Amino acid sequence: MSPAKKKNAWTRRHLLGLEDLSADEITLVLDTAASLAEVGSRTVKKVPALRGQTIANLFFESSTRTANSFALAAKRLSADVLTVNVSTLSTSKGESLRDTARNIEAMGVDCLVVRHAIAGAPHLLARCLDCSVVNAGDGWHEHPTQGLLDIFTIRQARGRVEGLTVAIVGDIAHSRVARSNLWGLTKLGARVVVVGPSTLIPPWVRDFGAEISNDLDGILPRCDVVNLLRIQAERQAKNLFPSIREYAQFFGMNAARASRLKEGCLVMHPGPLNRGVEITPEVADGPHSVILRQVANGLAVRMAVLYLVIRARQIGRKTGSAPEGE
Repeated sequence: MSPAKKKNAWTRRHLLGLEDLSADEITLVLDTAASLAEVGSRTVKKVPALRGQTIANLFFESSTRTANSFALAAKRLSADVLTVNVSTLSTSKGESLRDTARNIEAMGVDCLVVRHAIAGAPHLLARCLDCSVVNAGDGWHEHPTQGLLDIFTIRQARGRVEGLTVAIVGDIAHSRVARSNLWGLTKLGARVVVVGPSTLIPPWVRDFGAEISNDLDGILPRCDVVNLLRIQAERQAKNLFPSIREYAQFFGMNAARASRLKEGCLVMHPGPLNRGVEITPEVADGPHSVILRQVANGLAVRMAVLYLVIRARQIGRKTGSAPEGE
């Protein structure tokens, strides 16, 4: 089904997190991404879906995959792309985030993709801007498009999400990716096991109904998916485990552990990889790994998100009704 045939089913002009979305809305994003994925296989890798629209990338934290993926996704939808150099912004001179964003919007921007170290920054902007806002990662809170592309990859490879056992391994406490995955996976009916040192697993994990384990070897044989997270050293105020070497010994995915995975088990990682810590090279590049497929699928998922939120905004303005997510 083409994205145009789905446009009336989505009513949100922002994507701020998976916490806000229903299972049906998450499925709609995944279905729209599936319909857009084939654009990348065309000779001319473009569709005119967002021709005349302008999308600005405003990243206050460093990014390779997410920023480039959003920029390329916008271009494949024929939108104009403004990549903002935050080192030259007036926020360095004391201007507020709100005023900076409003000045960018005043240039005719239709959608602002924002990454910020402070949780809730995209939500603040969504309340004070007319343009659409997409959260590309806010503090420890959420990274919704990463969660969506992880789930899309699982569904693409396994044909479903419901009933699968998915292990999320690593630094759960400081990971916005873990939180978005937990929201999305549990809403779609997956069984989630959170694995890591007890110091890196916060109490709120229990609110999702997820199983908690400190024994990676014990849970591996029943997993359909193992999603490995890196240690977020830049967000830790103190050392929460004895050493990187010890972490790799007990929680790193190596060849010995990979040999005990059941057939068809997927090994995932949102990147950037710390080879030799949470994953060894032979596993990262091995038959269970779908890490590069995640990167490729991120493009289709972000195309879907940009298309859906901007179309919802356009429809709301034409009809005079306020879309959801105001």
